Amino acid sequence: ELQSRGDLEIPPCSGTGYTPAAMTVLAGSAGFPAYSTPASSDCPKHLSVTVEDFEVVCRGLYRALCIREKNMQQSLQRFPKTPSQYLRTIEGETWKPSDVGPVFTPPVKDGQDPFDTGNLPEDLGYHVQMKDGVVYVYADKAAAERNEPKDLPYPSLEHFIDDMNFLLVLIAQGPVKTYSHRRLKFLSSKFQVHEMLNELDEMKELKNNPHRDFYNCRKVDTHIHAAACMNQKHLLRFIKKSYLVDANRVVYDAKGKQLTLKQLFQQLKLQPYDLTVDSLDVHAGRQTFQRFDKFNDKYNPVGASELRDLYLKTENAINGEYFATIIKEVGSDLEDAKYQHTEPRLSIYGRSPEEWAKLAKWFNTHRVYSPNMKWMIQVPRIYDVFRSKNFLPHFGKMLEYIFVPVFEATVNPQAHKELSVFLRHITGFDSVDDESKHSGHMFSTKSPKPEEWTSQKNPSYTYYIYYMYANILVLNNLRRQRGMNTFLFRPHCGEAGAITHLLAAFMTADNISHGLNLKKSPVLQYLYFLAQIPIAMSPLSNNSLFLEYAKNPLLDFHQKGLMVSLSTDDPMQFHYTKEPLMEEYAIAAQVFKLSTCDMCEIARNSILQCGMSHEEKVKFLGQNYQEDGPDGNDIRKTNVAQIRVAYRYETWCYELNLIAEGLKNE
Repeated sequence: ELQSRGDLEIPPCSGTGYTPAAMTVLAGSAGFPAYSTPASSDCPKHLSVTVEDFEVVCRGLYRALCIREKNMQQSLQRFPKTPSQYLRTIEGETWKPSDVGPVFTPPVKDGQDPFDTGNLPEDLGYHVQMKDGVVYVYADKAAAERNEPKDLPYPSLEHFIDDMNFLLVLIAQGPVKTYSHRRLKFLSSKFQVHEMLNELDEMKELKNNPHRDFYNCRKVDTHIHAAACMNQKHLLRFIKKSYLVDANRVVYDAKGKQLTLKQLFQQLKLQPYDLTVDSLDVHAGRQTFQRFDKFNDKYNPVGASELRDLYLKTENAINGEYFATIIKEVGSDLEDAKYQHTEPRLSIYGRSPEEWAKLAKWFNTHRVYSPNMKWMIQVPRIYDVFRSKNFLPHFGKMLEYIFVPVFEATVNPQAHKELSVFLRHITGFDSVDDESKHSGHMFSTKSPKPEEWTSQKNPSYTYYIYYMYANILVLNNLRRQRGMNTFLFRPHCGEAGAITHLLAAFMTADNISHGLNLKKSPVLQYLYFLAQIPIAMSPLSNNSLFLEYAKNPLLDFHQKGLMVSLSTDDPMQFHYTKEPLMEEYAIAAQVFKLSTCDMCEIARNSILQCGMSHEEKVKFLGQNYQEDGPDGNDIRKTNVAQIRVAYRYETWCYELNLIAEGLKNE
C-alpha cells in the first residue's frame, strides 16, 4: 500500500520462519533503519553527489523507467507493479493495476489434443500490408488504398529515436554514472551483510520446509536453441540407431540425385559404428574462444553440412523427421525428470514467404509437443548474406516474410490452420547472431526505411531490434483483440558488441539472454535492477566463446539483486550429461559457492521469466506469484526463504524511494 509520503510498506507475510523483525535487523545492519528515507540535506553524505546533481540524476532515472513502462504496456509485455506504484505517486496519481499484459496459451488438459483445429476463430476479412517496415491492418483493400488503418496502437519512430537519444545522453552523464556505480556497490555490500546476518536463518527456513528442496523445485531453461538442445552423446546415439534401422532409406536429395542413408555415409567416407563423440566434433572447446564463426561450424556433425541438414533441420528429404524425433526424445527426458522445463528456439530466416507454413507443417505433422516445452522463434540477423545472394531485394522484404504470414494467420485462422495451431505454442521472438559484428550504421530518423535498405551491408543491431519490436507491438494488440495468445520479445543481447544493444533492449525487450556487457555500464545495470528486467545467463556458453567462467558477472548480478536465471544455450556444444540444466546449476554452485537458497531463487526467477501460462505459474509458484515481495512467494513451492524475498523487496523499494524523494525535493 502507498503511504501518504510515498513509501511502500512491506506487508507482514505468511510463511515458515519469517518475522518482520528479521528485516528490521537487516536494514539497520546496512546503516539504514528499515524503510527510512534520508532528508534531502543528508543525500550528499551517503550518495556522493551534490543535492543539485541528485535531483538531476533522479529526474533522468525516473524518465528512463517511464520510457520502459510505456513501451512495455503498448506492446503488451511485462513491467513490475512496484516501480509503477512509485511512478504514479511521483505524478500525483492514484496507482491502479494495469489490465494489459501478455496472454499465454493455457496448458493442454488431459484428453485434449494440442493440435486441434476445431475451435479456430472466423475470418475477419481484414487486409494486412507492410508500410515503412511495419505491418498495418486495414478493414479491407479499399481502406488500405485510402490509408485508413484499423484502430490499433502503431509505433512512432520519431518518439523511439527521441527516447533513445535521451537514454544515450543519460548513460554517459557523469553524476548519473557516479550515483549508479555507488548504489550498485552499496547493493553488493548490503547483500554480503545480509548473508552474514541471515544465512543460518534462511537455511533453517528451508530445513523446516517439508517435501521441497532444490531438486524438486521447478526450473526452466530460459535460453536454448532447438538445433542443439540434445547433448553430443544423445546425437551420436541417434545417428547410430538411425543407421541400423534406416540404412536403405532414401534420406538425401542433392540436385536431383537421391541417396540412401548408407550411400550418404559412404560418400562422406564414414562408418557409423566407428563414430565417437570426439570424431563427431560438435563440442565447443578452446578453439572457439572469440571465434563465433568456428562456433557456428560446430553445428555440422563431423564437419559435414549434409548431416546437419539431415539430423538438425526441419526441411529436408525426409521432412525433418529425424530432428523432430530427437526433440521429442529430449522432451521425454524432461518429462521423466519432471521438474525441468525448456524453451527451445526454432528459426525463421525471412528468406521466403513459405517459411512459416513449412515450419508449422513440420510441427503439426510430427506432433512435436511436450508439456515441458514452450517454443520460441529466433530470427538470425543475416540479411547481408541473403542480399549478397540476391534472395532479397531489400530489408523490408525480409521483415515482410517474417511478420506478414503471422498477421494473416491471426486475421484468418481458418485459411492457415496449421500455422494458427503452431502459433498457439509460441511464446516469444528472439533476435540472434554474433553481436560483435559491427555494421558501422547509427540508427536515427535519417536511416533508410527498410524498403530503401537495398545495400548489401547488414543493418545495425538497434535497427533490427526496433523493427522487430514495432511489428510485435501491432501483432500483440491485434491478437489480444481476437482473444489469442501474444508474444514476448526476448533477444540475445549484451553478449558482445556495443553498450547501445543493451540500451535498445531496455526500451523494447521483455527480457534478454546473456547481458554480460551490463558490467561495463553502471547506469544501465542500475536501470535493469530498478526495472527488474530478467536476464537469462549461460556461463558455460560464455566460457567457450567470450568470457572465462570465473569472470562471469552472474554472481555479481545475483548479489546486487538483478533478476538472473541460468540457461544452457547449446547443450550439444557445452554439456556432457543427460540433464544439462542441472549441470549448469551444479557448476555455478561450485564455482560461485551458491547456497541452496541462491539456487532456488535463481530457479524461481526462471519460472517468472519464462513464457509459461498463468495457470502453470500458479501451480509451480503459488497463487500470489504476481505480487512483488514476500506475499508473492510460496516457500512450499519455491523453496526460497521468506527472509530472502523480504530482503530483496525492501532493498528494491529503498532504491526506488530514493528516486521518489529526489523528485519531491525539486
